[in-house]
Amino acid sequence: MTWKITVLCENTVPTPGLLGEHGFAAYVETPAGNLLFDTGQGFTLIQNSLRLQKDLRQVSQLVLSHGHFDHTGGMLAFLGLHGPCDVVAHPDVLLERFRMMPMGPEEKPVSIGIPWKEAYLTTRGARFKWHTSFAEIAPNVYVSGEVPRKTSFETGDPKFLIKQNGEWAPDPFLDDYSLILKTSRGLVILLGCAHAGLINILEHAIAQTGEERIHSIIGGTHLGFSAQTQLDHTISALKKYRVELLATSHCTGQRPIARLAAEFGDGFAFAHVGFILAVLP
Repeated sequence: MTWKITVLCENTVPTPGLLGEHGFAAYVETPAGNLLFDTGQGFTLIQNSLRLQKDLRQVSQLVLSHGHFDHTGGMLAFLGLHGPCDVVAHPDVLLERFRMMPMGPEEKPVSIGIPWKEAYLTTRGARFKWHTSFAEIAPNVYVSGEVPRKTSFETGDPKFLIKQNGEWAPDPFLDDYSLILKTSRGLVILLGCAHAGLINILEHAIAQTGEERIHSIIGGTHLGFSAQTQLDHTISALKKYRVELLATSHCTGQRPIARLAAEFGDGFAFAHVGFILAVLP
């Protein structure tokens, strides 16, 4: 059977009849069943799934990449349509999260975490399945779990914060998940925002699966919010993997997207709303 990923929620919409929002969600079809990876903010998930003829009621598991509102905000809309469902996530997905943003003449921390408490979601059908480590959640379908930070250049965005003992602290993003599909053509790696660092994620996926071939990478890389040196080093490292397709979206940023498109040519695509990746057996 063909493995297929369809982007349901994303910032960019080139096709009439579909809707865009700042966020990400993808419908994942595997030989073992269908999954939903993230839910966007909740403004476009249902409408786009209907337009793209992806039946959310046929989803067996919802996987959350991390606990930001633009990846978890559509949970109530999904649960309302689907009914009770297993939700695969890291327990830190429920943390209260903040980001420093302009508020008048200065920057202040703004809440950007998951919009609801655990009890509110569980009473509406969310059956949380917590994983902190790499785990197989369906045949040849894995969640990355906590990704070791080994590269020296993937420093992330220092404006993301949490509260620790009443004090502001950098968000460690232990809950940053990627979904890893082990296909006959190599690994397909689906990113939420890659807060753990794209190269860290790739190295972790290879180490855990034993598969060195990376067929494709899809999703947000957060390179638009990172230092220029991180982009330079990421591109240099990426070229060593001989990835067949790099399809970025959401938080990658317009300038990094332009650079990636120039560097990877036909091996690059933009994973906008309606983008489909099909991996043949």
